[in-house]
Amino acid sequence: MDTAGASHHPHNELPDDNVPPEGPASDGRRPRKRGQGELEAQILAVLRSANGPATAGWVQEHLDGDLAYTTVITILSRLYAKKCVTRARQGRSYTWTSASDEAGLAALRMRRVLDGERDREAVLARFVSALSPGDEERLRALLAQTTEKDED
Repeated sequence: MDTAGASHHPHNELPDDNVPPEGPASDGRRPRKRGQGELEAQILAVLRSANGPATAGWVQEHLDGDLAYTTVITILSRLYAKKCVTRARQGRSYTWTSASDEAGLAALRMRRVLDGERDREAVLARFVSALSPGDEERLRALLAQTTEKDED
């Protein structure tokens, strides 16, 4: 195979310093990928900041970043399926209200992970043994409070 002319192909040349790099970001870097649940948490935070029920368009306008309207609708629908938001019909669309906060959303994710495991006791035991002493004490106090409420 003759490779003598390969280095002269435009795709093999280094870019001219005066030409902006290609790609979605102006500095040539790809946008940061969001962590699991981060977008849901951002949308919940925006909904909690609203003075009542909000439309998907309102949520989209108040989010940091450039999300498509369809992405906002998809995330709101997922949150609705998880019972983290409520919705009410308004004309041909919906208004949305937060029914959960970030802690509630994280607790839901933790419960789903636990529900997906065959040996719940082993998972819980490993979880507790990996906690810091302070977090273990908090968990014990919370469990004691829950037990007290159940006895009342």
